[in-house]
Amino acid sequence: MNWYALYTRPRHEKKVYDQLMEKGVEAFLPLIETVRQWKDRRKKVQMPLFSSYVFVRIELKDRLRALQTHGVVRMVSFGGVPAAIPDWQIEQLRRVIRHPDTLQLETYLNEGDWVEIVDGPFRGIRGILRELRGETRVVINIDGIYQSASFVVDKALVRKIEGKESVK
Repeated sequence: MNWYALYTRPRHEKKVYDQLMEKGVEAFLPLIETVRQWKDRRKKVQMPLFSSYVFVRIELKDRLRALQTHGVVRMVSFGGVPAAIPDWQIEQLRRVIRHPDTLQLETYLNEGDWVEIVDGPFRGIRGILRELRGETRVVINIDGIYQSASFVVDKALVRKIEGKESVK
């Protein structure tokens, strides 16, 4: 049996998790406590660490049982093959969420991603993320003259954006 990720409808993670448990499917939904602010009140709530994802441990041949759960959109796959998640990664996640005071969600960035600077003197600048000799750099292109320049930026100040069409 392997762990797999199910992609759920937005805000259906807890419902999907409960239904999977009722079906006898081993499931894992990492939750973190956060404070939500409404107009009239503040409240501590349990929120999924990863929005729209629930993990299941199943035999691949039994995946239909999990996929037929209300709120499940699909099983996460790459190239049409369901992506197995190693046991040690799930165990690491279980260990980390036991200490929520130290937990901080990070954006998954790869070299070549289109990014935007969210704070500091370069706020609003968009470009391509590049790692060079341990430095995080953002490359800005000047298409009209086929030239580029890059500058060093703290990775915490960068957020991923969708493709070049968002860079204006």
